[in-house]
Amino acid sequence: MKRLTLSGLCIATALLTSHAFAADDLCAANLQKIDDQDKTAGSASAQIMESNKEDIQKAQAAQASGDKATCIALSTRVLQEYEKATNTDGKTQ
Repeated sequence: MKRLTLSGLCIATALLTSHAFAADDLCAANLQKIDDQDKTAGSASAQIMESNKEDIQKAQAAQASGDKATCIALSTRVLQEYEKATNTDGKTQ
């Protein structure tokens, strides 16, 4: 019985803590995608990144201050703008 209770407690703890790490991972993953796109951007893609430079800086600042929700919101918006400006082949429109 004790073994079952301990196993259940470990599983519950893992499930609860994984949610907190997921937000941190999404923030970092989004910023990494933005950085990768910025480094490999063509001229049109570079314009997209330049026009969203303020949001990128705000997202980085939010990450540094621990505000994961703001980081995720801003970085997701930048990635959506980039996706909207490119077609399915990855070429800018």
